[in-house]
Amino acid sequence: MGVFKTRKNKKFSYTPRYYKGDKDGSPFRMEGRFDQFRRATGDSKGIKNKINSALDDMKSNPDRRANRTVLLIVILLILLFLFIIDFDLSIFTFKI
Repeated sequence: MGVFKTRKNKKFSYTPRYYKGDKDGSPFRMEGRFDQFRRATGDSKGIKNKINSALDDMKSNPDRRANRTVLLIVILLILLFLFIIDFDLSIFTFKI
């Protein structure tokens, strides 16, 4: 089964010749503006971990008004999608 193995990429660590150290962080590291304030932007792998961390972040957010706004937007987008695909909501009514 050695035929189907893929080779690993080589790691490249570059440090500039006149770089004085890592006092203020690496100048080559790119971060988002709000990464230090949110937990949902972490290094979680997989969609399940990302959704769980986003939900935990939303639960711990003290701003309830923002959470309601997000929930309202999600509900409106779902209803708009159901309207576009011409989904019949009458299947949820109980008929004898």
